[in-house]
Amino acid sequence: MTEGLTRIPGLLYGGDYNPEQWPEPVWAEDAELMREAGVNLVTVGVFSWARLQPGPDEWDFVWLDRLLDLLHAHGIGVDLATATASPPAWLVRAHPEILPVTADGVRLEFGSRQHYCPSSPVYRAAAVRLARAIAERYHDHPALALWHVHNEYGDHVTECFCDVSAADFRRWLRARYDGLDALNAAWGTEFWSQRYGAWDEIEPPRTAPGPVNPTQTLDWRRFCSDALLACHLGEKAVLDEVSPGVPVTTNFMSMFKALDYWEWASHEDLVSDDAYPDPADPEAHITAAMNYDLMRSLKGGRPWLLLEQAPSAVSWRPVNVPKRPGLHRLWSLQTVAHGADGVMYFQWRASRAGAEKFHSALLPHGGTTSRGWAETVRFGGELARLTEIAGSRVTADTAIVLDWDSWWALEQDDHPSLRLDLKELVTSWYSVLWRRGIAVDFVPPGADLSPYRLVLAPNLYLLRNEAATALTRYVRNGGHLVCGFFSGIVDENDHIHLGGYPAPLREVLGIVVDEFWPIPDGDDVKVAPLGVATLWSEWLDTTTAEAVASYASGELSGRPAVTRNAHGAGLAWYVSCHLPEALGAAVDAAGVRPVHPVPPGVEVTRRGRHLFLLNHAPVDKVVRDLDGTDLLTGAAVRGELRLAPLGAAVLRTSLPERRS
Repeated sequence: MTEGLTRIPGLLYGGDYNPEQWPEPVWAEDAELMREAGVNLVTVGVFSWARLQPGPDEWDFVWLDRLLDLLHAHGIGVDLATATASPPAWLVRAHPEILPVTADGVRLEFGSRQHYCPSSPVYRAAAVRLARAIAERYHDHPALALWHVHNEYGDHVTECFCDVSAADFRRWLRARYDGLDALNAAWGTEFWSQRYGAWDEIEPPRTAPGPVNPTQTLDWRRFCSDALLACHLGEKAVLDEVSPGVPVTTNFMSMFKALDYWEWASHEDLVSDDAYPDPADPEAHITAAMNYDLMRSLKGGRPWLLLEQAPSAVSWRPVNVPKRPGLHRLWSLQTVAHGADGVMYFQWRASRAGAEKFHSALLPHGGTTSRGWAETVRFGGELARLTEIAGSRVTADTAIVLDWDSWWALEQDDHPSLRLDLKELVTSWYSVLWRRGIAVDFVPPGADLSPYRLVLAPNLYLLRNEAATALTRYVRNGGHLVCGFFSGIVDENDHIHLGGYPAPLREVLGIVVDEFWPIPDGDDVKVAPLGVATLWSEWLDTTTAEAVASYASGELSGRPAVTRNAHGAGLAWYVSCHLPEALGAAVDAAGVRPVHPVPPGVEVTRRGRHLFLLNHAPVDKVVRDLDGTDLLTGAAVRGELRLAPLGAAVLRTSLPERRS
């Protein structure tokens, strides 16, 4: 691989291309228009299984041969998919047992996509066979730049409760636990007489008369992520064998609960993401920035690829608002600002039929006279001016801890409140940093935290002792930690850490939580001098910590709400309520500074020596103290720069460049 993500130099630009939906004469027109728009990569074959393999022993690659030759002749690389996300009708009718089954016992039918049981050996074998046939035919085709396994794992089916899945779950549990006694201890099966005497007695957590064992459910979430990963790895192994040296990816779906992306990313050659911020959400760009920072962080800061986004409206929301003129450009630049080395879309040419026929495309139904096409061509030209950015990195001195095990455990039933949504909690904390212009990495629990001035843990309900030790060591060595409420409550088996909440963090935080006081819907609690808390509060006592804010209303009035504890050479803060405003003092104390001072509404990031300035506000904004050259316009910028609404600048500065 060159300094970019693939053998294609510079930044990647293009989208999903589904030529099987169009008569072949259209292909030549598409190739010419792609070249006009500056497209250098297209994703091909994502849903082509039925076309490539019309029957069990029938193959049709001739059309794909002609397509790849055509694209190569026009200088366009191919992200070639294994086409396994949508099994064909002949396979489903020959093996109806591959169809997934819900927790209520309903078998889902053919007619959409992702209609398969992840544990099905029939599906897995058929998928690997198809992947091998494609790899053997095209491994040395000059258009091939990237392999694309499957598509959006878990988008429609994250779990299957059929008997095949049950057997696979039991195999997974046997590998995890050293015998049934260990499983019974981990699952706490003495509760409600749930003890198991044989492995065959264990079933998936199907719909039951009442609450299902929480550790069983947690293990089920772990298993379901691993089962889909096994499908992915089966195909990837074939591609690595037949086509070594060509990078392999599968498209993630931003901060997606069902799959442990830390584990998945460890198996990826490069991380790719599908992101669809809602134009109707006035803060969608903040959530998008958070998702992009996660994608960059999954491979330790390496550049990543935005494999899908919408040029304008999508087709699957209750109300599908289009992107107003200029928003597509701004949000696309935002992905590059957060470490992407490619900006791709779904899709190239808008479909005439099917469930996504009203989904926007780079080439809309109106053709080359449409507003969308003009923006496609214009942005392709602009992206080409940013070629020198490929391979450079974003660096941050603030990190947010994100743990999928804790996410799954936190949002189970029978907790003090069912209103806790980890993604919303993380977003609320991330938003504080975004508004301050602070660069952010994400890290898994137990990661090396020494590079960071400040580490935030919005919630770590499930906390392993080794992860708690890493956080404590970080603070002791001079780091600044902010920990959110209802953290350090259970271990990896979802068993309470005894000794007082939050037992593994009591020493470093210097507090003891006596009781949880979730706040009812519609109510709030005043916290002096910071503001008003919603959702959650706690009755806590300090041991070595000092209170920096206290509850000022309700039953907890006068008690500590936010605390700060000196531990070793560092500081540990605890926020016992839902109050993101409490982060400000910790950010200041840690000495964390913005990338560059900007007015409200302007996003600022730095990649290597390049400064990105993006105006998300509806009015002009002025950024001062600048010195560089705007790659988008070629103009020198000295002193101040005025950004129009949805305006952007990418400045080459004199700072040294850091590359991957």
